[in-house]
Parts: sequence; structure tokens; C-alpha cells
Amino acid sequence: MDDATLSAYDRDAAGFAREWAEQPPPSDLHAAVRRFFVRGPTADIGCGSGRDAAWLDAQGFPTHGFDASEGLLAEARRRHPRIPFSHATLPDLAGVEDGAFANVLCETVIMHLGPAEVTPAVERLLAVLVPGGVLYLSWRVTEGADRRDTHGRLYAAFDPQRVLTPLAGADILLDEQLGSVSSGKLIRRIVARKRVGAD
Repeated sequence: MDDATLSAYDRDAAGFAREWAEQPPPSDLHAAVRRFFVRGPTADIGCGSGRDAAWLDAQGFPTHGFDASEGLLAEARRRHPRIPFSHATLPDLAGVEDGAFANVLCETVIMHLGPAEVTPAVERLLAVLVPGGVLYLSWRVTEGADRRDTHGRLYAAFDPQRVLTPLAGADILLDEQLGSVSSGKLIRRIVARKRVGAD
């Protein structure tokens, strides 16, 4: 995780939590989850203040949220005390067991990584899935060069092949680029199923 991005989230966790809570509900994300996720334990990687983790849990997907920002985790625990939240950082996800989850949600997180970390991050997201498990992965699309917003958060411009190559051992169920209903930003969204027998 980019240090300046992590510092920005820690510095104003309450402000980001308010912003996300006030956005329109991510109905596009909800529709994809309802269509593709399978029943079973679910991980929200990069859970932020817990908005999506709480929704997932309420839909019958028992969810554990993970984030690199202690500030955002404190907000998540305060707002959603019945849901477990733990510290974990991409690309390593230290402490998160391989094959522990039926579903993994990673919503607009990997663009905060350096380009060289994107492929190992996707490999790790697949590793924590059970065979036949489903990965929802999205990122904000940045064309040309890397950018930072006024908070200092990194929005990396990377070749999508850095995501697609590690997904070669999975079945792509959805691949689309569109404006997010919630944030209004251009995102790319991929839903993939880990093949049975895949490492």
C-alpha cells in the first residue's frame, strides 16, 4: 500500500467515512454481488469504514473486513460493531489464510498500489478463495500517468494485463468499464470464479 495514501486515510478517517456514507448506494456493485456471489464466508479486502461489509453481511454473506488503515478500521468498528474487522495490507495480506473465503470483494483498492504490486495482489486475492470461490475486483481507471488527489492518495495508471494475467487460472464472469453509481468515477470491474483444482 502506498504510504502517502495510507497516511491520508489515517489522517481523516472520519471525513472519508462520512463521504462514503453520504454517497448514493452502490447499486451496480449490489447487483453484481447478488448475481455472482455464492453462500459462505466473505472477505471485504480494503473495507474502509465498513459500508460494503455491513451490506454484505446483511444480505446473508457472513463478512470479515480487512483494511490497511487503522483509522478506517476504527471507524468501521464504531459504525458496525457486530462485524469483525482486522488489519491486513495488500499485496501480502499477512494473517489472512489461504482458502478461507467463498467470496472476496476488493472494491476500488488496487489503484492505491504501485503498479509492480498489482499482480501479486491479485494472486493473493485468489489464494484466499476456496476452489469455486468468487472474486469481485474493481479499480478506478487512470489514463496516462499516475496521479494523486488533493488528499495525496495515489491513483496508479497501470496496464490492465497486470490484473488479467494472474486471472488466467480463473473463469471471468464479468468484465466491464463504466461510471460507478456511487462515486461517479470511471471504474473497471471484473468478477472471476477460481477454478476447482487451481492452486
